[in-house]
Amino acid sequence: MDRIVYDRMAAHDSTHWWYRARRDILADYLKRYGQLPADAKVLEIGCGTGHNLPMLAQFGEIDAIEIDDTARAFASERLGKPVGSSPLPELTGVQPGSYDLVAVLDVVEHVEDDVAALAAMAKLLKPGGKILITVPAHQWMWSAHDVVNHHKRRYSKGTLTAALAKAGLGWTKLRWFNSLLFPAAVAARVAGRLTGKDDSDDSPPPKALNTAFEAIFRIERHLLGRVPMTPGLSIIVLASPRG
Repeated sequence: MDRIVYDRMAAHDSTHWWYRARRDILADYLKRYGQLPADAKVLEIGCGTGHNLPMLAQFGEIDAIEIDDTARAFASERLGKPVGSSPLPELTGVQPGSYDLVAVLDVVEHVEDDVAALAAMAKLLKPGGKILITVPAHQWMWSAHDVVNHHKRRYSKGTLTAALAKAGLGWTKLRWFNSLLFPAAVAARVAGRLTGKDDSDDSPPPKALNTAFEAIFRIERHLLGRVPMTPGLSIIVLASPRG
């Protein structure tokens, strides 16, 4: 990712509506469907500035990996211990069969060989372990945001499940999310293309709008996995080795 993406993440991950509501949505999804042991071992790969680590810590003991030096320093401070730096798909030095949950939250789209990356994650799991995956959806939504984030692709449900299958993984609770605000996002993306103002700036909107967006997005914590969701900006799934 461009340096500015990490800088904005560090500046806004505690206040931006997307980060705040998304953490609550992911926590509720894991509580309902993760079926994790009480003393789970959890690894977040691509943890950025570490803003998800306190949320994931409620499920057990946390380790983390981040390849960007500056973001890793932020994450290590939040975690209270060193964060690793092993890239996907090699994951050098990470012990196979060690984790009940591997979380890759908007990470797989950054990796050139997503199938190899998913297969490598599967090797880290204990028996019965799971991979929590979120990815951006809809290739036709490609924008300057994807460029500065160094995305290789956006996913459909079909392309994501194809990658999972090639990696030897099964899946459950595959769902769209960030659906309630999807029409507004599409309108903004189309307007940007028509006016030539496709902007990669993901800083928070004005305070009132930030609060409103957070409240709307947070509603999905009660819906995700329970009711069918209309297409959204993201896809979420729990994956595990087949057989």
